Amino acid sequence: MEGYIIIRKRTFVRAVAALCAVVVGLLAWLCFSIVCGDKPPRQVALRSFNALQADGKDVAFFSSISADSVLVGLSLDSSKVTFAPRLALRGAGLRSVVRHTKDSLRRRAARLEAAIGEMDYYLKVHGVQDEGYDMVAGHATAASGMLASVRQELDVLEAIHKETRLGLRHSETHSAPDSLLGAPLVLAECNGGRWLNGRWLRAASQGPGVAADSAGRLIAGTWEADTLVTGSRTDCLGTYTGQFGARLLACGHGSYAAADGSYYEGRWQADRPDGFGFAVDTVRLRAGEWQRGTYKGERLNYTSERIYGIDISRYQHGRGRRYYPIHWNQLRITDLGRISKKKISGRVDYPVSFIYIKSTEGCSVRNRFFRADYLQARRHGIRCGAYHFFSVRTTAKAQARYFIRHTLFRPGDLPPVLDVEPTDRQIAQMGGADELFRRVRTWMNIVRRHTGVRPILYVSQSFVNKYLGHAPDIKQNYNVWIARYGEYKPDIKLVYWQLSPDGRVSGIHGDVDINVFNGYEDQFDRFIETELIK
Repeated sequence: MEGYIIIRKRTFVRAVAALCAVVVGLLAWLCFSIVCGDKPPRQVALRSFNALQADGKDVAFFSSISADSVLVGLSLDSSKVTFAPRLALRGAGLRSVVRHTKDSLRRRAARLEAAIGEMDYYLKVHGVQDEGYDMVAGHATAASGMLASVRQELDVLEAIHKETRLGLRHSETHSAPDSLLGAPLVLAECNGGRWLNGRWLRAASQGPGVAADSAGRLIAGTWEADTLVTGSRTDCLGTYTGQFGARLLACGHGSYAAADGSYYEGRWQADRPDGFGFAVDTVRLRAGEWQRGTYKGERLNYTSERIYGIDISRYQHGRGRRYYPIHWNQLRITDLGRISKKKISGRVDYPVSFIYIKSTEGCSVRNRFFRADYLQARRHGIRCGAYHFFSVRTTAKAQARYFIRHTLFRPGDLPPVLDVEPTDRQIAQMGGADELFRRVRTWMNIVRRHTGVRPILYVSQSFVNKYLGHAPDIKQNYNVWIARYGEYKPDIKLVYWQLSPDGRVSGIHGDVDINVFNGYEDQFDRFIETELIK
């Protein structure tokens, strides 16, 4: 098949993005040769870049200008720019581009800072033994490096003032086609055919190459036995880097960096996240199981390394006239509950590291076992705290005073808890979510002033989904304890997770609520140091 040219590149591995840029030009050159039948030109531009000049000096380098007047491929190192068309822009137009680029860099820096904050929180409450920890830690390090680069680029542009004389310089490095001889060959694939050295490959291809999928997206990667196994693919929405499967779709492990700053890394199937992975943006980080592009949640691995606790009320002592004592010297968690599936490593035989005891409800209900249980818990060295069950029938102020009057608070106690479990109908009858949270704030503020610590809000996952968005201040300023009796951990920042209502504890009769602290021993020690009643 005559008319095809040799496609070569000196350093494929150095930068996949650089390869993509070069191949676009080479493929265009190839098509021109096929259509026109002309011989290739004697000179080829191997590399080119545009330089932004301030008072005659190069201060930054870039490839082009986007439709929204932002410098594309901006770098302080000219070697990072591989291909750039010649541009003609000066005066007010160039100054406007610089201004838009500064705004873009500020937004990008803000997005990176928010994403890094989400990753820092994740790393604080997870350990190296958790699946995904290394991936999140690796991306956090990379994001910190990107943020440093963005800030450096922004500093350079911020130094440009009204009196600065701006200009552009275009640079090209040329070479004759003959100088490409001896360089590593690059495969090219298009419309089902592969060519090398101007000939169609009937045999299986092997090594680095370029392909275009059915959607027209260009992929630079590596073939093994006629199959593209790894590579990089860029479109208008972002860049995927990783493994590929049938029909050139993302399959296996890979990462996707979106143009809006969001990022996903993990398992893929048919171009969608499927399996374990994590995604992070400016709002939150989600690490866990994905199914066909939908996030399902994080499945904890329950081991003896985690911190477990329980919460009890009068029901642990029996119902009606039947009384059951708690044998405090026997307390061990022996079952995490059977409502949902759980990934458990080893045998369930965990110490009770913390305990919450119901004290009051509304303005008229008291747990007659509270004082005795509280004193026994402290006597046996168990961190303990008290909770109040919120009622919609009496004022928040009266309930807070009732709770304070009938509850013991001593140095070393866990923060008090407000248990909020109204039905949708009750919330509607009291005037809606805003009225409910007005009362919650009142209770929290009174108890906080009395104890000197922030109370914890106990709610269900459905309550979080429906109502907690109405109170971003509470969500931001108070620790949250969530009851969720499912396979996956709650998708929210929290301090405790009540993972089952039907656990078993030796020394206590019947079912017991089992809770897990959101973190490991180091995080629990910090929580004790900063959050306990002084």
